[in-house]
Amino acid sequence: MHYLIHDIPKQLSDVLGSLQYFTPEIYLTALFIVVLLTDLFFGKASTWLCRSIALIGMALVLVMDYDQKFLMLKGTGSQYLFGNTLWLHGPAIKFKIVVDILTFILLLYFTWDNKLKAHKKGLSDLYTIVIGSVLGLHLMIMAVNLLSIYLAIEMVSIASYLLVAYKSERVVSTEAGLKYVLFGVASSAVMLYGISLIYAFTGSLNLTVGSQMIVQLAQVNPLSVSFALVLVLVGIGFKLSFVPIHFWVPDVYEGAATPVTAYLSALPKIAAFALLVNFVTPFAFYKDWHGFDFRLVLAIIGIITMIAGNFTAVLQNNVKRMLAYSGIGHTGFALMALVTFTPEGLSALIYYLLVYGLGIIAALALANYFENAEGITDVRDYKGLGFKYPLASVCFVVVLVSLTGIPVSAGFTGKLFVFSAAYSVYQHTKDVWLLAMLGTGALTTVVALFYYIKIPLNLFLKRTELIISENKWSVKLVILSVIIAIALIIFGIFPDLLIKYM
Repeated sequence: MHYLIHDIPKQLSDVLGSLQYFTPEIYLTALFIVVLLTDLFFGKASTWLCRSIALIGMALVLVMDYDQKFLMLKGTGSQYLFGNTLWLHGPAIKFKIVVDILTFILLLYFTWDNKLKAHKKGLSDLYTIVIGSVLGLHLMIMAVNLLSIYLAIEMVSIASYLLVAYKSERVVSTEAGLKYVLFGVASSAVMLYGISLIYAFTGSLNLTVGSQMIVQLAQVNPLSVSFALVLVLVGIGFKLSFVPIHFWVPDVYEGAATPVTAYLSALPKIAAFALLVNFVTPFAFYKDWHGFDFRLVLAIIGIITMIAGNFTAVLQNNVKRMLAYSGIGHTGFALMALVTFTPEGLSALIYYLLVYGLGIIAALALANYFENAEGITDVRDYKGLGFKYPLASVCFVVVLVSLTGIPVSAGFTGKLFVFSAAYSVYQHTKDVWLLAMLGTGALTTVVALFYYIKIPLNLFLKRTELIISENKWSVKLVILSVIIAIALIIFGIFPDLLIKYM
């Protein structure tokens, strides 16, 4: 008891010292409370007000991200917070900036889906959920303690469950929400069991580089340690949606409202990659670690994920399901950058995830545009619509060019960075699995053409009788898509413009 009393000042000093490095998260917490109270006081009519507050708040959070970046540049460049439960460093700040930029875009987008906008209780509480989830995403990006990892993932998961089933009056949304919850709870339980095994082996939850936990795990039976680490990877893999923990993706993406699908396809995935980097780093850079081979396991997962995602996407005709499987393929490709375990690979990963996030949000926004305008979700129903909606259709082609990775788009530059980082490591290590990933990445990029090309093929090359539609369509979705399409071209030609301000 006396030991604990003497330790209290030290703990308080650590907490107070950590707060100056925690300002974006403090702003997010305050924003969450303000949006929640606005919803409670003004009710259904507060949608526009909650949205405005959320947008202004996220802009301020972005400013705080850059302030945090400059603060870290002046200091050591790396800081452990709150008793080594969180780790703030350069790449983590970049991941947070990517998440916050995409969140700002999504907050604009939510009310532009006709079906979601028609929700009988309004969308004010949806903004509360999204802001709460972004706080969880920030914590995921910085988590380096097994307990903080678990709590951050659960925080994001609960928000995601609510978003998927938000339109509860639709049977398909309710079914998607239920399926998502069941898969999420199962993966969470598996992960928690893995964490409990690691704690039983070491008596520690601390994943920081050079921690005693890594040292002690190196002395435990490799088979037992591998089993525990695989269980933890299941929990992280659920957010990444890599094979074989991807079965929920197509049904959930199809059943959720399209803006929610855009949220799921980008934000949790980006934060999960940052979390995976934090989780793998201590093992990858501990010279006496000879147990579980993360490079081998993640390379095999990446290869299988690229093949399964891209080849299955070829068989899809529903646009959202096709983009869901393509997202799985992109996860596999991004793993190639991660398994390099180099700063160049990490920089390539961040760039790739940002341009992927922009591309997938724009693609889903354009799919939403055609759904609003024509009531269609099947790519075969896009026949001839390129001449009816030329601007939206051209933007769709540009966005798909970027997602495929064709010059001169940002998607091509992102893939080039990833290939370059992986090949550079292969030259030094001659690792056959890295070579296999390079070959698979090149092959699946070609395969991606076969399903992405379905959309421009139907828009411009297949003709049908065009009927004037009475459905409402959104000019704002087109404006958003035009801006993103132009950005993807500019960042493809001048990638330094993006890298400089990240």
